[in-house]
Amino acid sequence: MTLSKTAWATAVAATLALTTLSAHADKKELVQKVLTLQQSVFDDVSRSIAEQPARQLVAGVRPIMVQAVPEDKRDATAKQIDVEIKKYIEAATPIFRASATKLAPSVVGPVLEEKFSEDELKQLAALLESPAFKKYQGVMPEATQALMEKVVNDARPQITTKLQQLDANVRKILDTATGGKLSGGASAPAPAPAPAAKPAAKK
Repeated sequence: MTLSKTAWATAVAATLALTTLSAHADKKELVQKVLTLQQSVFDDVSRSIAEQPARQLVAGVRPIMVQAVPEDKRDATAKQIDVEIKKYIEAATPIFRASATKLAPSVVGPVLEEKFSEDELKQLAALLESPAFKKYQGVMPEATQALMEKVVNDARPQITTKLQQLDANVRKILDTATGGKLSGGASAPAPAPAPAAKPAAKK
């Protein structure tokens, strides 16, 4: 009897272990399926990462263009810079995309596996696979871009003066820090104070 019970207990334990392993494998498969369905998100993140240093470069180049490049050469110079920036983005984006695809299973995968139950992962996968959601994902970039353009145009009257003031303040700080190099040379004297008004002559 004892041997029989032991054999039964061993069989049950083995069955439970296999069931657990099977469930764990199923959950990992669901996680991988969700990651695959979210590839477009990783692609967008990759392109955003690639564009970030380019945007910073453009921000740094802009004041130099205004201050140091002759006006009649600015358009041609800007086009040349734009070509180089596009070349960089097109070359860098696939590198970031490959890295994101490689790292997502080890970075995002454990989070999904920990935070979502198997049933929730099934629901999530079904949502991501649904034609309506795919259509939503396809429409939203264009709709979001349209919204951004409208917001920029609507807010421009209020924002323009603030940006101009910010630009003037930053230029003033940089000009002071560089000894007047931005405004025309290190030896440029500080502007003289306005003369005091003369008192009116007594009659």
